Amino acid sequence: MTERERFRWARGRTALVAFALVTAVAAGGVWWSQGADRASAVDAAPKTSAVQDVKSPGKPSGGLPGVRDCGIGEPQIKPQVITLTCADAGMVATAITWERYGSREAEGTGVVQVERTAGAGADAGFPATFRLYGPEPVAGGRAFTGLEVTYEGSTPLGDTTEMYNLA
Repeated sequence: MTERERFRWARGRTALVAFALVTAVAAGGVWWSQGADRASAVDAAPKTSAVQDVKSPGKPSGGLPGVRDCGIGEPQIKPQVITLTCADAGMVATAITWERYGSREAEGTGVVQVERTAGAGADAGFPATFRLYGPEPVAGGRAFTGLEVTYEGSTPLGDTTEMYNLA
């Protein structure tokens, strides 16, 4: 190999290394910026396992329907926490603020917390809007039977809107 060929080879190798380094830095920046958005949502609400301790029954208010967590217990008026996956409590709607709470439906905003299983990543939070609907008489009062969750950005299961049966 002549001196000129070695110089071209070294220059090509340097360009390839520089390209790989720039690509890695750019990809890391995109990943990091998306993580920062999710991190702010996670900080805004308690973790799913800790949520169970902050549930408190709402006081009955003028015959308004409440929410029975996982379809059991007395209905809670304007709950701040609703368990979405009752089998394992792995998805929980938290930090709910109700903008409108009526006798036929209710609308609010909050965060869906998703608890990851061991080895499957960290817990994550997803900002969402919530709509309760379908009030029915139940033992202990009236309760909403359905919940519609609409995500404001990324979603835990890939769907923009999810429906849950609360009965």
